[in-house]
Amino acid sequence: MQVASMHFVERAHDKLNDRELQKNLGTFKTRFVGARARSITELDDFEGTRDAAKEIRQRVLDNLDTYLELFEENATANGATVLWAETPADVNRLVLAIAARHSARKIIKSKSMVSEESALDHAIEAAGLTVVETDLGEYILQLNDYEPPSHIVGPALHKSKEEVSRLFADKHGTAKKTDIGELCMEARLVLRQHYLSADMGISGGNFLIAETGSVVLVSNEGNATLTTTLPRVHVAISGIEKIVPTLEDVATLMRLLPRSATGQSISNYVDILTGVKGAGEFHGAEHMYFILVDAGRTGVLDSELRAALRCIRCGACMNHCPVYQNIGGHAYGWVYPGPIGSVLTPMYVGLENALPLPHAATLCNQCGVVCPVRIPLPDLLRTLREKQVDRGLRPWTERAGFRLWAWVARHPAWYGLGTKIGSRVLKWMGGSNGYIRKLPLAGGWTEGRDMRAPAGKTFRELYAQSKRT
Repeated sequence: MQVASMHFVERAHDKLNDRELQKNLGTFKTRFVGARARSITELDDFEGTRDAAKEIRQRVLDNLDTYLELFEENATANGATVLWAETPADVNRLVLAIAARHSARKIIKSKSMVSEESALDHAIEAAGLTVVETDLGEYILQLNDYEPPSHIVGPALHKSKEEVSRLFADKHGTAKKTDIGELCMEARLVLRQHYLSADMGISGGNFLIAETGSVVLVSNEGNATLTTTLPRVHVAISGIEKIVPTLEDVATLMRLLPRSATGQSISNYVDILTGVKGAGEFHGAEHMYFILVDAGRTGVLDSELRAALRCIRCGACMNHCPVYQNIGGHAYGWVYPGPIGSVLTPMYVGLENALPLPHAATLCNQCGVVCPVRIPLPDLLRTLREKQVDRGLRPWTERAGFRLWAWVARHPAWYGLGTKIGSRVLKWMGGSNGYIRKLPLAGGWTEGRDMRAPAGKTFRELYAQSKRT
């Protein structure tokens, strides 16, 4: 997937002025947030469960090499083949090699954010093969010329029912439908033929269980089950950080994942797939492959931002982020939007290629408050901002401004004179109504808000005046 994170500011402005998007995002804001708030009350000790989940994920990161080796050993013992991808290009190369080995011509996919990192669908099509996304949201985006997902749980939540209706009518050659159930049935009828004729299925992996060599898939549509059990070849692609030690640990994490993601007590489908189809078994793949992806993850693991790898991809941070709520996911310019994306994207694609993202946050800590595994996202965003300064990546005007400010702040006489002049100038700029509508050197700030003009005197002057009276 092409990286466009450097254009965040311009893209954010476009999204704020997109009336259709703003209307669609208005519905999204209330749905997931309210559902999560209601569902977590079902747990006797929600905060204690979060502590346990954090400990599980951190224990994996602290011993990742051990758990990866254990997973490979147990997955291999169950008949699966474990492959390793150091880069996104390696993912595509391995998938195409597997397809060639088994003479696969048609490939179906359930939702996999890791495959978005490598633009896998484009690589498959470039090789002359057919690929069909089976997650409803991803299928909608594929029909719309491979539009990127805007959310890691609901890839097409930025689209309205009317937009989907027009798209289906155009691509399927059917009459426009207005009922959501009818649209879902239309997609189901189209996709069913692909389930039955596909040679290979590709999935992501919500969790990989070290003790059993299994992959856990969480979905609401049942497409993941069909994608991984009907074709004779199943390829599960997952980041190396998705390891979980035991099945019992998965049970703990599953108490949080659906509640944090969509506000459900449990997802409609939870598949635990272990090895290849056994003798006499009706369901299951005859050949099973795991592709475990690094693609920058070991670099994060070896940094002060390693806590970000605890992420279980629930999307709660973006659901509650006031920035994401108002611009959607496309403005972020890569696979992962929202607060977690503003941390991971600079680490995966290079800090110099995603300079605006660590600043795409108010640092209100809503993301940190709702994260089920307690990732301190505001702290990580501040760390990335510090890295930008240390590496001299900020604009020279900004760096010069802060140097000037630092010099003035160290010289009280100049500071006092500057504030005395500044307070009077700002009062004059406020005019008769007392509000500043445009501020030099701060146009981005005053473009969307008016600033109350000060009293025309410094705090020291006002304090001295109050003491006299």
